[in-house]
Amino acid sequence: MNVLLNEIVSRAESEGRTYLMEHECKELLAGEGIPTTAISVAHSAVEAVKISDKIGYPVVLKVLSPEVIHKSDLGGVKLNLQNAGEVEFAFTEIMKSFADKKIIGVAVQKMASPGLEAIIGVSRDPAFGPVLMFGLGGVFVEVLKDVSFRILPVTEEDIEEMLQEIRGYNLLRGYRGTAVDLSALKDLLLKISNLVMRCPEIRELDLNPVFLYPQGNITIDARIFLGKPEEQTQKAALRKDKNSLQNLFYPDSLAVIGASDKPGKLGWNIFHNLLYHRFAGKLYPVNVKAETVQEVPAFSSIHDIEETVDAAIIMVPAAQTLQAFEDCCRKGIKMIVIESAGFAETGESGKSVEKELKRLAESNNCRFVGPNCSGIINTHHNIVQSIGLVEELRKGNIGLIAQAGVYAAGMLWGIRHTMDFAVVATIGNKADINETDILEYLGEDKNVEVICMYLEDVKSGFRFIEVARRITAQKPVIILKSGRTEAGKKAVSSHTASLAGNDLIYDAVFKQAGIIRAWDNDHMFELARAFSKQPLPSGDGSLVISYTGSLGVATADALSLNKMRPAELDEKTQAYLRAILPSYVGCNNPVDYTFDMNAEQVKETIEIGLQCDDISSFIVILQAETLDTYVSEFKKIDFRGKPILCCVPCKEFAMNEVIALEQAGFPVYSTPEEAVRALAVMYSYGMKRKRGSVV
Repeated sequence: MNVLLNEIVSRAESEGRTYLMEHECKELLAGEGIPTTAISVAHSAVEAVKISDKIGYPVVLKVLSPEVIHKSDLGGVKLNLQNAGEVEFAFTEIMKSFADKKIIGVAVQKMASPGLEAIIGVSRDPAFGPVLMFGLGGVFVEVLKDVSFRILPVTEEDIEEMLQEIRGYNLLRGYRGTAVDLSALKDLLLKISNLVMRCPEIRELDLNPVFLYPQGNITIDARIFLGKPEEQTQKAALRKDKNSLQNLFYPDSLAVIGASDKPGKLGWNIFHNLLYHRFAGKLYPVNVKAETVQEVPAFSSIHDIEETVDAAIIMVPAAQTLQAFEDCCRKGIKMIVIESAGFAETGESGKSVEKELKRLAESNNCRFVGPNCSGIINTHHNIVQSIGLVEELRKGNIGLIAQAGVYAAGMLWGIRHTMDFAVVATIGNKADINETDILEYLGEDKNVEVICMYLEDVKSGFRFIEVARRITAQKPVIILKSGRTEAGKKAVSSHTASLAGNDLIYDAVFKQAGIIRAWDNDHMFELARAFSKQPLPSGDGSLVISYTGSLGVATADALSLNKMRPAELDEKTQAYLRAILPSYVGCNNPVDYTFDMNAEQVKETIEIGLQCDDISSFIVILQAETLDTYVSEFKKIDFRGKPILCCVPCKEFAMNEVIALEQAGFPVYSTPEEAVRALAVMYSYGMKRKRGSVV
């Protein structure tokens, strides 16, 4: 904090104020090189007139009082005063209106020339810290809520994206021959970012309005609220993990405390999954009453196991969990998965148990996942810890992190047919290991090429952004964030004891970190299938192949609406196509084969398109009734780095064939719009990564 800043903040604190008065705010802003309507303080009507005569009319008078924060609402602001008589009258009115308040004086300032009105603000989010807001003022912010956010500190690129996001961006760029000074506006936002980062005592800041001009800008009114500097949680969150998560995902030995020999018990399911999926390491079932569990010799206590144990799963009643956890710590086990439920999600008593688990973990230098989760799945290590029975899984390249166990215990039953996972990690109440820890690990796992996340909230927000920005530079990260509405937030709180943050803040965080946001489960899986099966398109031109003209037109519309386009076919490509197209088919894009379309034609058309420079991707619309004929032909296609996405209308009636095509590596969508949306996200991500703007 510089000398001026320290002096102003110290003065407010000594007077017991949690805010700065307007003249202090503007003095502070001026010290940062931010233009404001300068204030002179008058203590009498005569003095107010003298100041007004000197600076020139029209002028504005405002009450200055440590007891008055919202001046305008209480009649403490007099605008557009044109002469000495109006100034004298206004001064007298202000003094009368606030006779019962402690008045320092009356601020006199020049009435600013009208400009495009904007608002700039800073608030502090519990998870992510200081947040910068920008929007156009007046009706844009009051009615349309046309604002954008970024987490501080911001870069020039962050600011550019903020400005472009608002619906009123064209007014900034220029409307009817009038534009604003975008360079000066960006500089103002950077200066605000720097100020708040240097002064953690600033809890909230509000510049409203700011007038934007063709040359420069000026802050008309400013409010700053103070608070105690935040705890150094952000620095603590940046600590390196005490233990690598390698033994969590790739253990050589695993104990299951609560393993059961009785079908129907969750402890039976967990141990059965490990056996069924042929976990290659050593398995140690722990059950106080059984000599064997599913024909594997059992141990009555974790201490009876003489060998070293890399990781343990706890699946016992909540009341017994603490003792089981302490036993694991004493055994020297460094990675523990607590799948038992009945903790923070149930109330205060459960929260206190979680705190004790955390204390034990820290004092014994171990880490744990959960409680209230469904464990870890790693197809590349034949480890399936799910509490739900899981059938055969193929080794895949998708990493899924979820706060909800249903992704490993329920939904996986269906989505495993069309999606191939490397890792599914459920984190439940995340009392210790959280989403950022696992995101960071999966970012380095060579078996994982695409990362999906289902989140209800984020812990250690500053570290989350830092890690996500690093990962998205190499791998796409797709997140479904729940708790977007007030009803959703209440449900989240009762589900995993999470407190969902402001959805607009999360939206800003995801954009800032290069994260792709999904709006529902279907959308997340649509995107994941495309990213995991196909290469990124290098351009925005796409060749559309269809058996019906109407769906071809719909695809062309969807491309345009998603900032892509039908590719231009060069003469060489057209000549090749004429040689194979029926006489009744025009050599256009979309290529419409009508209902005579067959698999060999489509394969040959794609192979011709692969040679055209302007074609960077393919949308292929196939008939459900003949879908079985396409799988073998599509397997012969050499992609050459150009993605192929399929659309099969009414695909739900041909699911066996859809699954075969998906398992051959071609994502299948129900509508052209779905396919194009996925393709457009792939293209956008690829371009950002190429420019380096996702880091």
